[in-house]
Amino acid sequence: MPNKAKQDKLQPTELNLALRQVRQGFMAAGVFSLFINLLMLVPAIYMLQVYDRALGSRSVETLVMLTIIVVVLFVTMALLQMVRSAILVRIGNNIDTQLGGKIFSGMFRQAVDKPGTQGAQPLSDLTTLRQYLTGQGPIAFFDGPWLPLFIGVLFMFHFWFGVFSIIAALILIALAYANEKLTGKMLAVAGQASIQSNQYASSCLRNAEVVHAMGMEGNLRQRWQQRHTEFLTNQADASDRAGILSNTSKTLRMLFQSLMLGLGAWLAIEQEISPGMVIAGSILMGRALAPLDLMIGSWKSFAGARSAYERLQALLRHYYSEKAAMPLPPPEGRVSVEGIFVVPPGAAQPALRGVAFELEPGDMLAIVGPSAAGKSTLARAMLGVWPIANGKVRLDGADVHQWDKALLGPHIGYLPQDIELFEGTISENICRFGEADPQKVVAAARLAGVHELILRLPNGYDTAIAVAGGVLSGGQRQRIGLARAVYGEPKLVVLDEPNSNLDDQGEQALLEALEHMKAQGVTVILITHKKQILRLVDKMLVLSDGQVMAFGARDEVMQAIQAGQLALVGKSGTAGSGKAIQAGGA
Repeated sequence: MPNKAKQDKLQPTELNLALRQVRQGFMAAGVFSLFINLLMLVPAIYMLQVYDRALGSRSVETLVMLTIIVVVLFVTMALLQMVRSAILVRIGNNIDTQLGGKIFSGMFRQAVDKPGTQGAQPLSDLTTLRQYLTGQGPIAFFDGPWLPLFIGVLFMFHFWFGVFSIIAALILIALAYANEKLTGKMLAVAGQASIQSNQYASSCLRNAEVVHAMGMEGNLRQRWQQRHTEFLTNQADASDRAGILSNTSKTLRMLFQSLMLGLGAWLAIEQEISPGMVIAGSILMGRALAPLDLMIGSWKSFAGARSAYERLQALLRHYYSEKAAMPLPPPEGRVSVEGIFVVPPGAAQPALRGVAFELEPGDMLAIVGPSAAGKSTLARAMLGVWPIANGKVRLDGADVHQWDKALLGPHIGYLPQDIELFEGTISENICRFGEADPQKVVAAARLAGVHELILRLPNGYDTAIAVAGGVLSGGQRQRIGLARAVYGEPKLVVLDEPNSNLDDQGEQALLEALEHMKAQGVTVILITHKKQILRLVDKMLVLSDGQVMAFGARDEVMQAIQAGQLALVGKSGTAGSGKAIQAGGA
């Protein structure tokens, strides 16, 4: 396993591939940087020529010609810098375009695997990376390699100019290294603390009604403040250290330029260099050290981009793959659960142990049992939402994890306990935000018994709803969720407590929908506590403490329960104290 993990880390991710695809852009930016840095010599050379040639000869014509040449070269340098910036902007946009959809998919898979990480931080990380690539930070890394060019010219001026510039560069490089060592870890910790505090605030906002009604805001604010304070403390400490080093770097750069003037003046007095070289040497010194100064000043943004890069690498390595499963024929609805063990994300113990049963196409199964018996866990495992530690769930003989979810999705209907509708119109929610077929949308709404209700809304099927359902009640959201589940005539429908928020009219509509699906040969799995629905099912599965207590024909399982052969709650009050039975017809 360690070798496999090491190999996985060596495998290029989508981020690596995206960066490889834009490497020609980086190379072009590097080429432009070469010419830009060559043109950076112009101010020093111009100063040298003005002092040593124009002033020495007192020639106005020479001064005018030199000035015209300098203006042309400066305009050229400005154009090259604009082109380089445009290249970096397009590199950032190209990476964002290539990775945006993949990160979006990986983000959802991570949210399924780790329910506590539902935030959109990966998209923020992509924005951070793009903004860094289009900012001033990369300019320092493009200009830094040309430092020897300026030092070489300074050596041409005088040996001690070159030696002094090397010493100054080494001091600033040491400051850059110290900046990384003193602030790198603290900035990473601060960034993680910021993410956690933002996620906590988002989770509180999702439950704003409960918080407001029960006066919990103060307590929650205090907890958020603790997390936010941790972020502020680490960031402040890192910023203090980075500020000291950054200001020291700027001061030293100005000092070195001034000392270069002094050194040049001494050499000029000794008649070893011309007066023009004194000014030109100081200008070249400032230009040589500028990338190092910029690198130190932008280190905070570099550290943020590096942390974002590492998080995106981890996300894409574990939660995204371009490998698509081979398309399989549309399912008929045959379900086989083969001794599965399921450990919910974040849990240490399995919620399901050795669960096994089979369903034929058109079967209607009711899963019953006490609270925390593992019923919803079983539903998630059967749909391939949660990973299975051991065993298999097969749909028409194929492991559910082998199916391409994009192709399987239209054949699956799912209504979870917590109904989540998305921002958009009612019709868009029902058709799952695909290409809307008005006839299928209305048919699904009629089947869920919600067609008349929708027509009474201000804009009918075009009524816009907010993320949490907006103006819709809990029962209305549940019925629209049922319409979404049955849209497109799926072959397998899983309904988790589908009548928990329904009134009598909604209950009747649900029963009619179940009867219709049964007549159409749809395989239906119901998780319910309501006895009135049980008259429609063919089979029953009794779960207790994560294990199958009984499975078989409805009447036989009901008789076993009524005869006392199956006890769901023992004398101690704990679930699962009865004897497991396998009823006939299983």
